[in-house]
Amino acid sequence: MRGPGNIEKVAALGPDYMGFIFHDPSPRCCRGIAAKVVASLPDEVVPVLVSVDMPEVEIVALSDLLGISTLQLHGSESPDLCMKLKRKGFTVWKAARLESAKDIVALEDYAGAVDAFVFDTPSASYGGTGRKFNWQLLDDYDLPVDFILSGGIGEDDVEAISSFPHPRFAGIDLNSRFEVAPGVKDEVKLRKFINEIRQLR
Repeated sequence: MRGPGNIEKVAALGPDYMGFIFHDPSPRCCRGIAAKVVASLPDEVVPVLVSVDMPEVEIVALSDLLGISTLQLHGSESPDLCMKLKRKGFTVWKAARLESAKDIVALEDYAGAVDAFVFDTPSASYGGTGRKFNWQLLDDYDLPVDFILSGGIGEDDVEAISSFPHPRFAGIDLNSRFEVAPGVKDEVKLRKFINEIRQLR
């Protein structure tokens, strides 16, 4: 999310979380966003600071400035850094791009160091590709860490989400397939999709 007007309209739909990307190469980067815009979110909408290999000191300073305590780390951040941030009181999500079962095995060192994984599609960039990865890779996922599905989720995925049975499945990340432009969400599409998903609860 980037623009205050779009943020306000999407927040009114009552999403559980709202992401703010601080990665300069991203077309969705919101660097320079005013703290008052984040502070204006309804209490039930948790802001998430999304970063890529940002130094710990910068993460902490930016989080303090904006009043954000949930982090989504999208780069090669180590389990040690994730644990340091957790010990500082942050909720830490680690994004992981899955291509094979070996990618899941490589995440074992993060168990206990993160609160959740965000599983995305492998790409040269960091998310926002609109491409879905193979959810069947998670059939044998048995790490003691909840996960959020990302990667190309769109309006036609309600049935697939409703029939996805994994006990660690904790949520979905909606991004590029609900946009009219990078960082600008289509409130009409989101409203319809969110209502359909919430009927599954």
